[in-house]
Amino acid sequence: MRWRGKVYSYITKALSSGEKIHFTLIDPEKIRSIEELRNILKTVVDVGTDAILIGGSLMVFSDDVTLVAKAVEEFDKPSILFPGNIAGLSPYADAILFISLLNSDNVYYIVGAQVVAAPVVKRFGLEVLPTGYIVVGSFNTSVSFMGRARPIPLDKPAIAVAYALAAKYMGMKFAYLEAGSGAKRCVPLKMVSAVKKAVEDMIVIVGGGIRDADKAISLANAGADIIVTGTVVEKDIAKAVNIISKLKHR
Repeated sequence: MRWRGKVYSYITKALSSGEKIHFTLIDPEKIRSIEELRNILKTVVDVGTDAILIGGSLMVFSDDVTLVAKAVEEFDKPSILFPGNIAGLSPYADAILFISLLNSDNVYYIVGAQVVAAPVVKRFGLEVLPTGYIVVGSFNTSVSFMGRARPIPLDKPAIAVAYALAAKYMGMKFAYLEAGSGAKRCVPLKMVSAVKKAVEDMIVIVGGGIRDADKAISLANAGADIIVTGTVVEKDIAKAVNIISKLKHR
């Protein structure tokens, strides 16, 4: 918890210096052992990842989230909760993406879960990173199904812009464009560029379907401030290393 209260300033300082940021997403449900977890963390930290996101859409329990958060403490990087529901909270993390799934058809994912979680977040003392979460692309991802989202069509960047602006005007500091874990296609470059141009100083996060370094760099060049990779870390750590290394040294 050494980063608590410092995560937002850490991010903005890096961005103001011209850097692009990389988050490694760890899904606690996919971790088979603490040794595997430590090996993954050491690998991605050594190559330059900037922070560890902790979360998933299914089978995530607070004890498992705590296990990951405590392991991250062994490395000099912030741990940031990325909860799919209230079970994704832990007092041992540094910060939380306090997300509202803006294009959900279920008010629970827009504000209901947040109301339930807010007193817990306050008691835990987590640093809050207010985030407008926008699902893009396919109905066939876990986040789309579980969050009852109506994904924004890949060829409709103006709709993504409207959602991102709404997030900005409601005071959120981050706009997260999410294609979903294992998505066949990532968020289109044109959409990323349009959103960043519209929201300007808002921090744009892009994740889902990013499987190679060229795509990560293209997204960063299009306007993404933060690139998130998760599935590739689970399936091919060498590819993940290549993505992080080339993004950080582009």
